Amino acid sequence: MSLWGNNMNDNNNVDAPASQEAPAPEDIPMMQRLLDNPFVLLVLGIAVPAVFYIIWGIIEITQIPIAD
Repeated sequence: MSLWGNNMNDNNNVDAPASQEAPAPEDIPMMQRLLDNPFVLLVLGIAVPAVFYIIWGIIEITQIPIAD
């Protein structure tokens, strides 16, 4: 009997082996493993704005009129 008095089939097996509680590393999606890494997020947080500012700067330089 559960805490709420429900005698229905409970899926909360307390004696479940550890392999059922946590998925194996190969079961975790690749993007989740990649984005869970704080160093990857640090590099992305620095590289993405840097690339956008460089591209923005190149566009601005190309729009300067040529002096006569």
